[in-house]
Amino acid sequence: GIPVPGPCGARGCVPAGAPRQVTAEQLRARGNALFQAGDHGAALAAYTEALSLSEAASERAVLHRNRAACYLKLEDYAKAEADATKAIEADGRDVKALFRRSQALQQLGRPEQAVSDLQRCLSLEPRNKAFQEALRALGSSMHEKMKAMSCTDSKVEQMFQILLDLEEKDADKKQKAAQNLIVLAREEAGAEKIFQSDGVRLLMQLLDTAKADLMLAALRTLVGLCSGHRSRSTAILAELGAPRLAAVLGVEHEQVSLAACNLLHVMFDSLKEGLQKDFRGKEDAVVLDSSRDLKLLIKHLLELLVLEGASAYGRDNALNLLIKVVPRKSPKETNNSLSLWVIDQGLKKILEVGSTVCGSSGSLPVTENSRMSTSVLLSKLYEDLKCDAERENFHRLCEDYVRSWFEGHELPGKLRAIQAVSCLLQGPSDAGNRVLELEGIMDSVLSLCASVCEAHQLVAVEALIHAADKAKRASFITANGVNLLKEIYKHSERDSIRIRALVGLCKLGSAGGTDFSMKQFAEGSTMKLAKQCRKWLCNEAIDAGTRRWAVEGLAYLTFDADVKEEFVEDKAAMQAMFQLAKSEDRSVLYAVASTLVNCTNSYDHEEPDPQMLELAKYAKQHIPEQHPKDKPEFVKRRVRKLLTAGVVSALACMVKSENPALTSSCRELISRVFLALVEEAEDRGGVVAQGGGKALIPLSLEGTEVGQTKAAQALAKITITSNPEMAFPGERIYEVVRPLVSLLHLQRTGLENFEGLMALTNLAGISERLRQKILKERAVPMIEGYMFEEHELIRLAATECMCNMAMSKEVQEMFLAEGSDRLKLMVLYSGEEDEKLRRAASGTLAMLTSLHPPICKRIPQVTVHWLEILQALLLSPIVELQHRGAVVVMNMMAAAREVAEQLIASEMLEILSVLAKDKDKP
Repeated sequence: GIPVPGPCGARGCVPAGAPRQVTAEQLRARGNALFQAGDHGAALAAYTEALSLSEAASERAVLHRNRAACYLKLEDYAKAEADATKAIEADGRDVKALFRRSQALQQLGRPEQAVSDLQRCLSLEPRNKAFQEALRALGSSMHEKMKAMSCTDSKVEQMFQILLDLEEKDADKKQKAAQNLIVLAREEAGAEKIFQSDGVRLLMQLLDTAKADLMLAALRTLVGLCSGHRSRSTAILAELGAPRLAAVLGVEHEQVSLAACNLLHVMFDSLKEGLQKDFRGKEDAVVLDSSRDLKLLIKHLLELLVLEGASAYGRDNALNLLIKVVPRKSPKETNNSLSLWVIDQGLKKILEVGSTVCGSSGSLPVTENSRMSTSVLLSKLYEDLKCDAERENFHRLCEDYVRSWFEGHELPGKLRAIQAVSCLLQGPSDAGNRVLELEGIMDSVLSLCASVCEAHQLVAVEALIHAADKAKRASFITANGVNLLKEIYKHSERDSIRIRALVGLCKLGSAGGTDFSMKQFAEGSTMKLAKQCRKWLCNEAIDAGTRRWAVEGLAYLTFDADVKEEFVEDKAAMQAMFQLAKSEDRSVLYAVASTLVNCTNSYDHEEPDPQMLELAKYAKQHIPEQHPKDKPEFVKRRVRKLLTAGVVSALACMVKSENPALTSSCRELISRVFLALVEEAEDRGGVVAQGGGKALIPLSLEGTEVGQTKAAQALAKITITSNPEMAFPGERIYEVVRPLVSLLHLQRTGLENFEGLMALTNLAGISERLRQKILKERAVPMIEGYMFEEHELIRLAATECMCNMAMSKEVQEMFLAEGSDRLKLMVLYSGEEDEKLRRAASGTLAMLTSLHPPICKRIPQVTVHWLEILQALLLSPIVELQHRGAVVVMNMMAAAREVAEQLIASEMLEILSVLAKDKDKP
């Protein structure tokens, strides 16, 4: 790594001097030149600027026509059509504009209108071969489509006949028909055909058969019909009805429930976003107000939560859907009305699931993941609130709900109330702490901890554990609950209770965090607790739900470095934890990730300021101390042990989880662990081989900003030292670009900037398609900015990156742009004292002058020192610099006579003559 730089230098480009007045005509000419050179984005910008200066109708029509050409190249067909139409409105005989509009209409899926424009072109220019050929091609493509459609008609009918025929006994035939229907629905033309052929009614009949295979075929076909199409989604929802969809979601068959969940998610997306890019510009059917349909679907999902006949899987899927579709995706969206509506209409229904006590009479069917999903949903809803009044309403509803069970319902009601408190403490802890303050709640928790009934004791001990999270609450429980927990731990005959009591003790025992000097319990007791946790973790006779609590205990105890050391020595315990991480019970994910963050020391820790330490000692303030076994050499050894035990495959499996338990904060913890695992270059190959590279991509694109940055930095480290094409095979390599570019943002650290630049340098050297992807992510201006950086390593990395990017035509053009100092900077850097910087800059010049000869003429104009810089390169004792200098001079000699004359008039010929005779430097 490199030291983080001090105050950074200017990160922008050197100002280009006073602005000059440019005319619309000059801008149009510049746009034409850029278009010819293939820089369609820059050409579009020039034409747009010219439009703002132009007033003559005829001139504006030409500019609109030219913009249409740019949009066609940039594949923005809706804008191409709009600009071409403006040109045609000004001059109906403009064949270029008509032809461009026909191309755009063809791409927008409106062939009839495209034909009409082409016929108009031919009537104006009957002998134009291009128009004749285009019309012929379009006609034959329409004919093929019509043929395919009529063939598709009979196929659709046939498939439904096979599927709905109760006499048909051939299972393979039915399966094939179902598969064909699903595949057909994925294509827009096929989906529309099914929809128009009374398909929705027939699919409804398949759903009503109550046969799992037919229901799955119907649901998966409906997904194809609804994907990205709002009008079809609206029509299908109206025909099927929200109650029917909710009922299918609540069925006992897990696969059918999941397929219904997928369909509803697609419907939500289509209703929320409207038509996606693929269908932009198509004539859409009448689209109704989507918010009404959204609320109708959500209302039925909320009702499903408390429906006694609904399956546990259906309930979980309904919770997962609500998590995905209700809260805002980003704080930039100002409208949180959907969350407010759900809180008012359904908060009590959501709490009904969260307060369910398994095994009690009349309880709702739930899975081991239901409570965690409920906590995540409550947390997301609470985070989506914008002001104190909204939060106060949330608190009031929670308090009313807990009170309604706690008061006047005897013991079962008190248990429900305490379970609801637990659920809130795991989710929006502010709300949990508020209800914990209600009169009698905490006393009931403490008294029920001593209950003789296992189920009651479980509920109370779990509530006590969750309550111990806050320092204020922890000190209260340390005073009142520790002895109670110790009694339960020592004397209970049930492992399920003892393990939970142990976690409570672990939680209270870790209140000092990593601070070695602040331990709650006597010396050695933490080690005893950890040993017991490991023992339970490895005992396969205990059910997975109970063993999960052993990981919860370790998540707290591994703040202690002695516990970390013992844990990584116990291979069986590590592997048992990794097996749990891969299991169906996803509520263990956060505890596993926390334990691994502690073992790898990948949490944030700032070095205290020495002056502040002295002041703290003087004022007799507490000073945090680091454990001797948390020093780098110990951490490095622990990372190796985890890698050997198979930590990477466990993490990769955790990332694949679609469960709400994989929250943004959980993703951040996993990203931190991955970054620690790839710290040493020799470990990176193994991490990639076990699926680490693939797992890091989604982590770098979704989650907290810190988590995304840590994952992006891990990707950068892998890209720097491995062959990127091997580490990220196929299309995956293109997905790595965006995370790497995010490391160039100004708010990132110097080390992150440096590693991002190094990784992008490697990618830019691979292929033109990757360079185009880097350009598309708007990385070039940031790379340029870092070429002005004061820190020499960052400046060098940016220059090396630009050297590889210079293989792209668009980048070469940038060096010729008027008013730009890019070329001047490269020439001056070729004369710097720093040998590596000179090598990168002169390499860029050699590349530019070879690939884009006009640059050769510009070099003498950018600085008066150009000759002495080139001579210094040729006279350098370093062969690589001499070679680069010779290539630049050769290219300049070949490019233009006046440049060649300037070179020969100097001492260049003598220098070249001497070098040509040097047999040691072929």
